[in-house]
Amino acid sequence: MSYAVIKTGGKQYKVKSGEILKIEKLPDSKPETKIEFNEILAYGDDKSIEIGTPNVEGAKVEADLIKNSKNRTILIFKKRRRQNSRRKNGHRQEYSMIRINKIFSKDGKVLSEAEKISKTSKKEGVKEAVNK
Repeated sequence: MSYAVIKTGGKQYKVKSGEILKIEKLPDSKPETKIEFNEILAYGDDKSIEIGTPNVEGAKVEADLIKNSKNRTILIFKKRRRQNSRRKNGHRQEYSMIRINKIFSKDGKVLSEAEKISKTSKKEGVKEAVNK
């Protein structure tokens, strides 16, 4: 199984094709669009690995943007004892949900590719599960 280590939003993620993950919100991005990550730190499989210095030139990862949304509310409560001082604040971090489609090596060869998901097959799979 091939994997890649990508860098986005100040964080590093180990990704495999077909995987769905939450990352920091991508600016100026609309759902159902293709995204390309060019900052690949490493890629490989069970037998070999290619590590960049710091990036692997020419390697890339293609993904589909599923949706942009916000996480659940995190409450920040600060209190100073015996001073009648308290402050309550909330925060909702924005994120982008993506699905990894393809991982390309530095020479442009496709290392791994996700299976295509058709919307009709999802519905049929749900109906079959309910009927059983």
